[in-house]
Amino acid sequence: MSVDGSVIDAPVAVAATGLLPAAGELSTLAARHAADADATRSLSHEVVDAIRAAGFARHFVAARFGGTEGSFDELTRAVVSVGEGCAASAWCASLAAYSARFASHLPDEGHQALWGGSPDTVVATGLMPAGRARPADGGWLVTGQWAYVSGVDFADWVMVCAAVAGGEGPPQLRFFTLPRGAYTVRESWDSVGMRATGSHTVVVEDVFVPRHLSFDRADMLTGRNAVSDVPAHNVPFQAVGGLTFIAPVVGAAIGALAACAGSITGRRRNQTAELTVVRASGRIDAARHLVAENAAVLDGRLFTPEHMARNERNATFAAETLREAAALLVGAAGTGGLGEGHALQRFWRDITSATSHVALQYDTAARKNYSAVLLGPEG
Repeated sequence: MSVDGSVIDAPVAVAATGLLPAAGELSTLAARHAADADATRSLSHEVVDAIRAAGFARHFVAARFGGTEGSFDELTRAVVSVGEGCAASAWCASLAAYSARFASHLPDEGHQALWGGSPDTVVATGLMPAGRARPADGGWLVTGQWAYVSGVDFADWVMVCAAVAGGEGPPQLRFFTLPRGAYTVRESWDSVGMRATGSHTVVVEDVFVPRHLSFDRADMLTGRNAVSDVPAHNVPFQAVGGLTFIAPVVGAAIGALAACAGSITGRRRNQTAELTVVRASGRIDAARHLVAENAAVLDGRLFTPEHMARNERNATFAAETLREAAALLVGAAGTGGLGEGHALQRFWRDITSATSHVALQYDTAARKNYSAVLLGPEG
């Protein structure tokens, strides 16, 4: 039973897809490449191929196209596993899965365009509205720039959100899907952490997008899907909340704990260091359980305002807690843990960068929505 008195039911049974064992192998591979990925600011071809082969891109794709129609719980655990080896790899794997779920709102012809040839098509998404579109015969002409599009370096398609000009009232927001070659990429990602996510800027200049490669943003927000009855394709965006982004951070924190523990030997092992590591581990476990609860809400289809608001709270609180854990671990490891060759400092930078994402901030939605659950509506 949760703090608001509701009960989390058992998740709807969904057959395992094999993603978890593949994620374990990917984690080991990504860990071997993590230092180079951080230095070069890009994932190796070997890791990118392994993300695709493991089944992340196909996880939410319909079975009729060869997808696995997997659960949120299995995906979350797989992303956490990869994050233990490399946070950037986990971030890209997570977004490959969730971007396919977003694209499920395309018309049926759009499904065929994306997945008719392979269920392992990788889509990168610019979720924040930017740019503009104007109607054209059979579709729209799209122009704009979208920053922070993670994984765009190896994506097959990009999906971006733009305002449609014309008509009465406020502009309609729609998503537009473009194949590689229809856009350019400006290398703008220079964060101190999550360096290898390749979260660069997509530039589109007056490109025609046909109707079957576009859908109304409201459909994604509400979870209405007129094309697919796959359960994961019919989920309100608020319910998903920050799960896409917090799962890689949980994995990174577990990796940081292991890296720190490995450095506390000899004279460095003392009561203070032991206490600090124990305190950090409690925070990591607490965050992990909250994130697992979010996945259970999604698989259990508990789309009440209370559950959806709590999912937002869980993600933002987990982000705050994991930042605290990472700071504790860096303090316990001392100067040695901040050496460029030490994995701990990379995990620390990755956690700090990832938890700055807008989806993991209290004021984005969690404060307003969950306070209404706890205190009732304002005024």
